[in-house]
Amino acid sequence: MELQGRKSFLHRCAKSGDVVHAGLVITLLVGVWYSQALEVSTGKVHFIEVMNGSSVLLPCTYASCIGIKNLYFSWQFKDNGTLIKLCEAVIPGEGIEPNVKIYHERVEFVGTSKKSNISILLHNVTFEDQGEYICFARNPKEKDRNHSAVFTLYVVDELRVVDNTLTLIIVSVLGGVIGLIILIMVVKAVVIAVLNRVQEKNKECLVSSSGNDNTENGLPGSKADSKPTPKA
Repeated sequence: MELQGRKSFLHRCAKSGDVVHAGLVITLLVGVWYSQALEVSTGKVHFIEVMNGSSVLLPCTYASCIGIKNLYFSWQFKDNGTLIKLCEAVIPGEGIEPNVKIYHERVEFVGTSKKSNISILLHNVTFEDQGEYICFARNPKEKDRNHSAVFTLYVVDELRVVDNTLTLIIVSVLGGVIGLIILIMVVKAVVIAVLNRVQEKNKECLVSSSGNDNTENGLPGSKADSKPTPKA
């Protein structure tokens, strides 16, 4: 009985371990699935400020690690809580250009499936065009996985002039400091060179002075020893 109890306990532990392993596998699969899922992006900057009456590019790109098939995309404008569709299309496959349906007279599709680009151009912008623009995409190849990104448009009478005074001051100060450092280094190099030359001249003077002293004192090898001995 004791042996059977141990076997039963080990069997239950093995089943429990299988459940844990299965859970880990499922978690990893879900993580891989989400990492490969469709993504839509409007770029690093999600807003732009444009002048009234000008044209503006509303950027959007899509990406999928497993590819696309019959990818559906659309652009919508959020007008006081109401979504107004601007355009839509289906991209049959990689590199196949879509037949885009335009629902706004001032909207032009300028994207290309060859670069995974579904951007649009909005012409003759008015103040009523200010607001959020939603780029949406759905990929049936990923079990209709979908994603969207928001791009905000601000319309103004004139673009603001950026005040670069502070930047110019900082650049001027940095330039002056760098110039001063270079000047100090040049002066230091000149001073060191002059001191070295002075030291060399002092050494030459000391050697010359030492030779003269030896001659006058009649040391061996000096000129005093070379005088002829007087005759008796």
